Amino acid sequence: MTTRQHVIQQFSQQFDTHPPIIVRSPGRVNLIGEHTDYNDGFVLPMAINRATWIALRPREDDRVIVHSLDFEETLAFSLSDIRHEDAGWGEYLKGVAWALQEAGHSLRGWEGVLAGDVPIGAGLSSSAALELATARAFAAVSGFAWDATTMAKLGQRVENRWIGVQTGIMDQMIVANGHEGYAVLIDCRSLETKLAPLPAHTAAVILDTATRRGLVDSAYNERRAQCEAAAQYFGVAALRDVSPAQLEAASTELDALIYRRARHVVSENQRTLDALDAMHAGDAQRLGQLMNASHESLRDDYEVSSEALNTMVDVARAESVCYGARMTGAGFGGCAVALVEAASAGEFAERVSKRYQAATGLAPNIYVSTATNGAEIVAQQSGS
Repeated sequence: MTTRQHVIQQFSQQFDTHPPIIVRSPGRVNLIGEHTDYNDGFVLPMAINRATWIALRPREDDRVIVHSLDFEETLAFSLSDIRHEDAGWGEYLKGVAWALQEAGHSLRGWEGVLAGDVPIGAGLSSSAALELATARAFAAVSGFAWDATTMAKLGQRVENRWIGVQTGIMDQMIVANGHEGYAVLIDCRSLETKLAPLPAHTAAVILDTATRRGLVDSAYNERRAQCEAAAQYFGVAALRDVSPAQLEAASTELDALIYRRARHVVSENQRTLDALDAMHAGDAQRLGQLMNASHESLRDDYEVSSEALNTMVDVARAESVCYGARMTGAGFGGCAVALVEAASAGEFAERVSKRYQAATGLAPNIYVSTATNGAEIVAQQSGS
């Protein structure tokens, strides 16, 4: 049974009727462009075919009542009295309601059933998927216009102000702006987007190392401060404004560590733009080379990889059907992503799983992924 079928079935059992509204909101994987977002740079993620689903119906009052099948818990709150209570997954729903009302939207209550198959804690944006699914649910019952980028900013505000996590904009932008069959280049300064088709006959395979990130907050803050120091040296707003030639000219004057951190960001921005060109040219070999170079830069210059991630990348690259592979996400654990021949993706996943497990003793989770639409209403009866 699919997750969609599961939420419909459970809604029908609970409310003795078919759900009038069904919303879907995807997770995401970043193909290239890592640690560039908070430097006003470029990222190239895609929305994936793993998602959060909500089956729901409007209520006549201002209450929101949602049952999570994943946590086997029910959340209930009033839109006129939203309180932060550290209620785990429920805080994301309450935070979205808070942010929508703060932005001036008049909201209506609703009730429903929630479930997802985006792995939690794997760096595939399960939280952004939940935020945008909730926003879509409120839009469906309350009747306000949907603007994907505006809703992405609202989701980021929930993370920053309600949840208390200082995330960038990438996750919410791709979850809101995903497009079936395409990755999306996002300019993290202007928030402009460009569609980028995966080369023909290729697939993106997500390689979850079965390790989870540790010490990310302190390392993230440290890397961010190092990038800001480099930008200050050049007298620019962000490293996005520094060219490879400018950086190289200053290599002997900059602190060696600051230089390496800046070299990753500056070169990664260029690789991401080159990846867009490679994708439009249908050049899988070139895209794979850029992904490989990205991993080496993250491993050596930015120092955010891990032994498990490096092992997974090496195992993936050893397969002849793999064009390239790299760690994806914040680092220190979580997932890698590989570009492979689509026809061989299943066999690739099996071989990589066995070889990674033999090398590490860990059982990975591997997902052959396709690019999907962003958060959307997939069913709505008229009058709902």
